[in-house]
Amino acid sequence: MLIKRCLSVVALATFSLSALAWQPSGKVECIAPSDPGGGWDFTCRSAGNVMQELELVPGTVQTINMAGAGGGVAFAHTVSKRRDDSKVLVAASTATTTRLAQRQFPGMTADMVEWVGALGADYGIIAVGKNSKYKTLNDLMDAVKADPRSVKFAGGSARGGWDHLKVLITADAAGADELPSVPYLSYNNGGEALTQVVGGQVDAFTGDISEATGFMESGDLRVLAVLADERLPGKFEHIPTAVEQGIDSVGPNWRGFYMPKGASDEAKQYWTDAIDTLYASEQWKKVMTRNGLIPFHPPAGKFDAFVSQQVEEIEAISREIGLLK
Repeated sequence: MLIKRCLSVVALATFSLSALAWQPSGKVECIAPSDPGGGWDFTCRSAGNVMQELELVPGTVQTINMAGAGGGVAFAHTVSKRRDDSKVLVAASTATTTRLAQRQFPGMTADMVEWVGALGADYGIIAVGKNSKYKTLNDLMDAVKADPRSVKFAGGSARGGWDHLKVLITADAAGADELPSVPYLSYNNGGEALTQVVGGQVDAFTGDISEATGFMESGDLRVLAVLADERLPGKFEHIPTAVEQGIDSVGPNWRGFYMPKGASDEAKQYWTDAIDTLYASEQWKKVMTRNGLIPFHPPAGKFDAFVSQQVEEIEAISREIGLLK
């Protein structure tokens, strides 16, 4: 799949902001389509901090949390109310393209916004609370196979979204039947879903590794599998992959931005170049290492095409497992 083929390092050239005709003045807004906590919030706050540190913006980058409809509220707001705003970025991910592929944003399509760039990818995980009876991914999947309704999963995307899809892809790879019967509880963000799992109200968490770092470090969460081809490096290398446990499930989640389609061409170029410079910086490489992100940055002019193809691929997967008619 294109998702996996694009997970490679891309050499980037830095640029001089002062040489560009257009630059943002004053405050820049980064819309996180969720409540505080979770992947979109992480993207806005982390990227905003590094942008300010690198002086890629003359002022501040303010994170605006705009939860609702699995990202649909923020997408509609951008298309209808901010359509020519040159000083707004919106955090996006595979969760965004999943909702677009499944037509969960009524009347809206991927070509109604400008896809600016990606800043890395976050691999999916399946995790349980520290006191859970499930010790391995196979233990968990055996329970799902015995009774699809016996294990409740929680995630930060809407039902049918990317977090939900990762559970179904994993269960399908493990040989489970009746996939639509597997309970999935949707929360406004990954942090809220994690709290329910750690507190014992829900059996398992489905999300991305950057969302779970805090609970992993405190010992309150046990990650049963990372949905990657190989173990992640550094502090995550102790986590087994689903693949090495005999379950062929891989779930990378890119993280990046889109912006209003009606913004000026100069503004679009400015933000594309700024994201390139941010991605190439040592400061951002440290953020990626600390949070388990892997290199992912389609070259300039290719991100739009990547998004379009990913929407097509996820639509096909969704039809295959019964989420889309």
